[in-house]
Amino acid sequence: MGIVDEDVARVRAATDFVQVASEHLALKRVGQRWVGLCPFHAEKSASFSVNADEGLYYCFGCQAKGDVITFVREVEHLDFVGAVERLAGRAGIELRYDEAREGQDRQRRSRLTAAMEQAVDWYHQRLLTGADAAAARGYLRSRGYDGEVVRAFRLGWAPDGWDTLANALHLPDEILKDTGLGFVNSRQRQQDSFRGRVLFPIFDAAGKPVAFGGRKLPGADGPKYKNSPETPIYSKSRTLYALNWAKGEVVSSGEVVVCEGYTDVIGFFGAGVRRAVATCGTALADEHFRMLKNFARRIVLAYDADAAGQAAAERFYDWERRYEVDVAVAALPPGADPGDLAREDPAALERAVAEAKPFLAFRLDRVLAAANLRAPEGRARAAEAAMAVIAEHPNELVRDQYLMQVAGQCRVDADQLRRGNFGAPRAADGAGSRRRQAAGPPPASRHDPGGPELEGLRLAVHRRDEVTPRLHPVLFADERNLAAFAAISASATVHDAIAAADPGAADLLQRLAVEESTADPADVIARLVDRATHRALVELEADARADPERALDLAATMTWLKVTREDLPDPDAADRLVEWLVQWAENAR
Repeated sequence: MGIVDEDVARVRAATDFVQVASEHLALKRVGQRWVGLCPFHAEKSASFSVNADEGLYYCFGCQAKGDVITFVREVEHLDFVGAVERLAGRAGIELRYDEAREGQDRQRRSRLTAAMEQAVDWYHQRLLTGADAAAARGYLRSRGYDGEVVRAFRLGWAPDGWDTLANALHLPDEILKDTGLGFVNSRQRQQDSFRGRVLFPIFDAAGKPVAFGGRKLPGADGPKYKNSPETPIYSKSRTLYALNWAKGEVVSSGEVVVCEGYTDVIGFFGAGVRRAVATCGTALADEHFRMLKNFARRIVLAYDADAAGQAAAERFYDWERRYEVDVAVAALPPGADPGDLAREDPAALERAVAEAKPFLAFRLDRVLAAANLRAPEGRARAAEAAMAVIAEHPNELVRDQYLMQVAGQCRVDADQLRRGNFGAPRAADGAGSRRRQAAGPPPASRHDPGGPELEGLRLAVHRRDEVTPRLHPVLFADERNLAAFAAISASATVHDAIAAADPGAADLLQRLAVEESTADPADVIARLVDRATHRALVELEADARADPERALDLAATMTWLKVTREDLPDPDAADRLVEWLVQWAENAR
């Protein structure tokens, strides 16, 4: 699609280049030119020069050059049409397009974003001044969000009425539906999508509003989060919350911090880290990386990036290779929430990003920190576990560098580690394969996507009536998996479970719903029970060492667990172990 050449020329002629450029850098007049620090590379001496009369720029440092349209394209990361449209909007010029249909699509998109802008303003003013928003204002103040934060991020409040927004804006039915702001109900009346929620407006990279994320107030009915659906102007996998505000610092620093939620981003901004963005109720996806590589080459994950294990590692390493980016993990304190940490210790939040480690280094630290490196047996087990993590990385040189680090920390010969085959699944050893040691099950292989917890959830989604009655929360160690199971077991349908779950669990259920499972339910349940029993044995052994007076009683319990465990995958043995695990968990509360 192209804009009529005459209109492009009109836009250039009507635009004050110095005024546009001054929104992104400080310019000083030197003779007939305007000079300043180049926005496209780091420098201390001004080498960026603008010829205001000709509407051209050139950087003597990095050789960047072009006209005002090129400048807007580069500094705001827009395509040619988007840059011309941005400047035409400033100049009040109505554009004509070479192809009528595509021009209509652009006009439709403009109508939708204009309606969203109306909604953002209306919800925002309701939060600031509405009597019905008093509880919302109190909640936000309790989270540390003062008026400055509310205005900076244009937070809003959706009243609890069925059609308050629809009555206020008088939008056509089609616009109401295509923006996700509402719909026409069975009585053929317009109805709002968001009711009784604090709203976080979501903008595209160019700063146009495209969606909302809504959070209910504590104690209110309904799912905790409700987000805009996919619309003609909004795609979750192509949108990052706050990129419109963060992109300037992201570009200048070459680094972007990726969070899990809107409040995490606001916390980072409050702590002075203004290069934070968040996914919009979904996990990081290929489209996100394709977009982020245009802004920065270093991507710092500000959440527990190890939670998804090997499956996540394979994706991150693939994205690093394909998009030539570096993925690191912020050194957040265990269990820390970025939003809370920003209020309690903002310097710690800054330090966590500054000390972010490469993804593989982060995972190795997790493995070695949990190991007992004082005993030879512990160091051997740690080395084996660490090598299984290293084996996931596709680059041989990188693997060998980390191998030498592990050899030093675990006091193991590096050549011996190189000769090992730590990444491959172990073969069964005939009759003895049913005997399990307290050391626990082997790591999941590439043919076991996500391990038994994910496979159990996958079965719960697709074979609900058959599998769910035999599953129990005690079988899930991962918090996200546990949250997903809680949602699926408490909901009538998968759709209801996704709507009720928190963003991480909802994204997991959404993904599992489109994946197939050919696993045997009895085998999956047996593996889940086996791992849960192993976790219990580890804790009981620790209790016995800490309390010698109870050691004898605990030994009898551990013997029963080990004997019963050997009868797996027999369903009766699995049921007996689950019954014991449930009772044990209740007694531990």
